[in-house]
Amino acid sequence: MLPVKKPVREYRSLEEIRQRKDELLNELQKDNTQFSTLWDQVFLKRENNTKSDYIAGLISNGIVAFDTFMLIRKLMKSYGFLFGKKKKKK
Repeated sequence: MLPVKKPVREYRSLEEIRQRKDELLNELQKDNTQFSTLWDQVFLKRENNTKSDYIAGLISNGIVAFDTFMLIRKLMKSYGFLFGKKKKKK
C-alpha cells in the first residue's frame, strides 16, 4: 500500500496552532462518541426473548448444522480427490 501524502499546513503563529489543536480535540471527541455508540450497539443485550424464540433458534441452528454436514459429506464424496482422499477402486 502506498503512503498517503497529507497536505502540510503552515502555521504562522501560536494562536493558529492552538486553534488547530482545539479543532483536532473536537474531532477526536466526536469520533469517540460515535465509536462508543457503535460499540454499545454491537453488544446490545436482548432481554425480550421468550422460550418459544429460544427453541425456534435452537431448531434453526440444528437444521443449518445438519444441512452443512450433508453438504460437506456430498462434496467430499464427489470431490474428495481434491482434498487428498483417494477414490475407491471397484
